[in-house]
Amino acid sequence: MADPPASLSGQDVGSFAYLTIKDRIPLILTKAIDTLHRHKSEFFQKHGEEGVEAEKKAISLLSKLRNELQTDKPIVPLVEKYVDTDIWNQYLEYQQSLLSESDGKPSWYRCPWLYVECYMYRRIHEAIIQSPPINDFDVFKESKDQNFFESQESVIALCTHLQELRRTIEDLDANQLKTQFFQLLQISLWGNKCDLSLSGGESSSQKTNVINSLEDLKPFILVNDMEHLWSLLSKCKKTREKVPIVRVDIVLDNSGFELITDLVLADFLLSSNLATEIHFHGKSIPWFVSDTMIHDFNWLIEQVKYYDHKWMSKCGVDWENYIKMGRWVYHDHMFWTLPHEFAAMSQVAPDLYAELQKACLILFKGDLNYRKLTGDRKWAFSVPFHKALSGFHPAPLCSLRTLKAEIQVGLQPGQGEQLTASEPSWLVTGKYGVVQFDGPLAPSLEVPGE
Repeated sequence: MADPPASLSGQDVGSFAYLTIKDRIPLILTKAIDTLHRHKSEFFQKHGEEGVEAEKKAISLLSKLRNELQTDKPIVPLVEKYVDTDIWNQYLEYQQSLLSESDGKPSWYRCPWLYVECYMYRRIHEAIIQSPPINDFDVFKESKDQNFFESQESVIALCTHLQELRRTIEDLDANQLKTQFFQLLQISLWGNKCDLSLSGGESSSQKTNVINSLEDLKPFILVNDMEHLWSLLSKCKKTREKVPIVRVDIVLDNSGFELITDLVLADFLLSSNLATEIHFHGKSIPWFVSDTMIHDFNWLIEQVKYYDHKWMSKCGVDWENYIKMGRWVYHDHMFWTLPHEFAAMSQVAPDLYAELQKACLILFKGDLNYRKLTGDRKWAFSVPFHKALSGFHPAPLCSLRTLKAEIQVGLQPGQGEQLTASEPSWLVTGKYGVVQFDGPLAPSLEVPGE
């Protein structure tokens, strides 16, 4: 088998990877430092002088990190012992082994972009855990919460839509159900526009009713495999006697408005009997500014439940019940915050791979998951998605992603080149999206994931 193409990296001056390392990442670090600084009095109230000293220490570690990055210093091993420290340090040795003698040590611009961007967030986490007693502080929590509060009207519209749909769901024929499924898939897709790492942590909330925009947005879906998802889930539903559990896994991306769109889709999948249980996968440490962790997941459901709007609070109550009944299950695993592409999962995290094999369908939300699915490499636009997955096939899977990185596979011949000619930045603005499926179109339903 031919070697896969080279990784995207900051060595390509002017590329999105280069501009991310040069401009966006330092901005995110500056915001993290500012957030710590603004919470100084809170740390003092909680922990006295010790809290103030911890804040100073965390800020000094983050300032050092920013300086290393801006001067393209060599990547240094992690020092604070944590559950994943050894794996990260082994990965750094692996990066070193890829460089020739003349290249010197792995550094911010020389290494793969996927690696250094993940490493930066892991170093932010290290700075915080090295600074007790504020070692459980999430520097991104404020931005995540703000995104949710600023998207309130859209959240109400979506929750109202869901509750109205649930009241009539029994009466819908297969075609009407399919139409609703496609609509909620698209809402979950476009919910991915609300990405705080792309905006450098600036507000990116959803202020309009996304349901009303779906028709206008349809032409911007470059790969649309929704029919495949429908036929797969319909088949699973029909063979319920053989396979009583139809499990859909959602690998989450952003908290806030995007997470609401995912929960609404998950609710619909249960209400319509297209699935019997939903498994959510989130991050175990703060990641890419707005990624979902367990406390974001629980906090959001709590906010929805106690909101002063009957349909919104009804959603919160229902969602809490799904969790209590075990029909919604939340998992986190350190693999999601490692630098590895997903093709390495079966070796690095065989337990997680085995867990995903239990799914009838896995939905991967967002851009970072797409980059890890495809190895964040310089694939040609028309390379099949299946090939770019490099052997990662735990179960039928689908990427719901708005494009925010210079990688896209599975396009028609000439489609990517045409877009590049007419819109040079089409790959990175979040304007375009894909619903991109990989899996057998007539799956064996005896053993999900085979």
